[in-house]
Amino acid sequence: MPQFAANLSMMYPELPFLERFEAAAKDGFQAVEFLFPYAWPAAELAARLKGNGLQQVLFNAPPGGTDTASIARAVGAMDRGMASVVGREAEFRAAVTLALQYAEVLDCPRLHLMAGLVPEGKERDASRPTYVANLRWAAGEAARAGVDVLIEPINTRDIPRFFLNRQDHAHEIVEEVGAPNLKVQMDLYHCQIVEGDVAMKIRKYLPTGRVGHFQIAGVPERHEPDVGEMDYPYLFQVIDEVSRDCGWTGHVGCEYRPKLGGQAGGTTAGLGWLAPWL
Repeated sequence: MPQFAANLSMMYPELPFLERFEAAAKDGFQAVEFLFPYAWPAAELAARLKGNGLQQVLFNAPPGGTDTASIARAVGAMDRGMASVVGREAEFRAAVTLALQYAEVLDCPRLHLMAGLVPEGKERDASRPTYVANLRWAAGEAARAGVDVLIEPINTRDIPRFFLNRQDHAHEIVEEVGAPNLKVQMDLYHCQIVEGDVAMKIRKYLPTGRVGHFQIAGVPERHEPDVGEMDYPYLFQVIDEVSRDCGWTGHVGCEYRPKLGGQAGGTTAGLGWLAPWL
């Protein structure tokens, strides 16, 4: 049975962030993920995890800067990361170093390194050498800390000009880098929008050992998984079946915007889809 992680950056928007840990635990989650933890001391987040019996399974490296104000500006400006961005190599390394410090305190086994945008007027291939070199360095640093680093293909409807968009492209990059702790974050929402044929891609890529994490949301509006065009109960069965054959034991992150979000009890009211899987 898939193990589900609540994405606290998107779920429970009706609550202040630090109160979302308790809400997720009460709803039956045993694991959480979120986007950026840097507005809070790592020790405070670790206490929330421990106090609610939760495991942190994923968060993102800073999208820009390393001090609290710079990271907040980058998030507010919708900065999409810098792993592939020429000229930001030193900033990228500092961001990964900070993320690994948080990962140690939160006992988190994996980090997502956002690729960044292809500059206006530039070809995608011009960014590839920087991306590969940055990922090779980051994977080496993370390996010493016992952490996996993840890359995620993201659709260009939500993020125009994002460097990485397709599953095959991501797996080619992982193979080129050649680090055993570099893996793909397979977001089925993005995969459906860009490529479709999601079940066959799960069957193709999960047995390779290169998939480190799944994420889900309804398509096209990114609401609950039972809202929209995708048959998630079937896809969960596919993940279960393939996992039994290949020994995959990771998590499925619920990275969606609750349709009732912002209303009292909104997120919890929309969790009927999850009940059969807890």
